This record gives sequence, structure tokens and C-alpha cells, in this order.
Amino acid sequence: MNMYCQSAFHQLEIVIASISEMVGQLSEDDLKLRPTEGKYSIGELLEHIAVIPAADGAIIEERSKDEMEQFYESISLKKKEDILEKLFEHFSQLKFQFELYTEEHLYTETTSWWGVSHTRFEWLLQIIAHMYHHRGQLHAMLVHTYKKDPEIMLFE
Repeated sequence: MNMYCQSAFHQLEIVIASISEMVGQLSEDDLKLRPTEGKYSIGELLEHIAVIPAADGAIIEERSKDEMEQFYESISLKKKEDILEKLFEHFSQLKFQFELYTEEHLYTETTSWWGVSHTRFEWLLQIIAHMYHHRGQLHAMLVHTYKKDPEIMLFE
């Protein structure tokens, strides 16, 4: 694997480990908490986070809107154990996907179903930003709304 991709995956490992630590501190009932009406509950946010590596990995390969909708509809994660299992599984799938890419593949632009184009390496950077963004949301929901500070290291 390209050395820059190795570093990027190290950052994904950090964010996933910290998300896993936070999930470990939650009860199953905590997953139902919804700090803002009309927005994700904690469980829905965690389900979304668990799907990001697989979904964004599919977007990198130019899956259609219909294919992505079918993928999202096939996912239903309601328990902490299921969420973590899929998170780790999807991360492994994404890492394997990138291990197969040559330098040429990494720097080839692909286009999402909504028309945005990036190189595969740029898409990987987007995935990292996406994961850190939602981890920040989760942390803020827990700390500021529910006074449940997980007291974990968020960065190395």
C-alpha cells in the first residue's frame, strides 16, 4: 500500500478506536437519545458512522444513486454490538480495497453519482474528514446534551 495511504489509514484507525471506546461506554438505551428533533439519534448517528467506510468506498467506485440507495436500505444496525461489528468490517473492506489500488488507480479521478470528482486518494481524505466530523458530533451530543463525557483521547 502507498505510504500516504498507510498514514491515512492510521488516522482512520485512531478515529475508529475512539468511536469504539465511546460506544463501549453507552447503554443500549442511550442509542435512542435524540438531542435535536428531526436529526439523528445517537444510534442512528452510530449506524451512519459504521456505514461510511463501505458506502464511501462504493462511491469511489462510481456506484449509481440507485445502487447506493439499495445499499443504505440493506443496513439496519440497532445494537451496539452490531454497530461495532459493521464498523470494523467496513473499515477492513475499505482497507482491502485500497491495498489493491496501484499508484495509477489512486490518482485517477472518479465521479460520485451527484457529480463531484476527486482522485481516489482525495476520496480517502474525504472519508477521514467524514469520520472525524461525525465523531465530533457524537462527542458533542454526549458531552453537551447528556453530560456523559467519555473522557477519551480524541487525537494522538
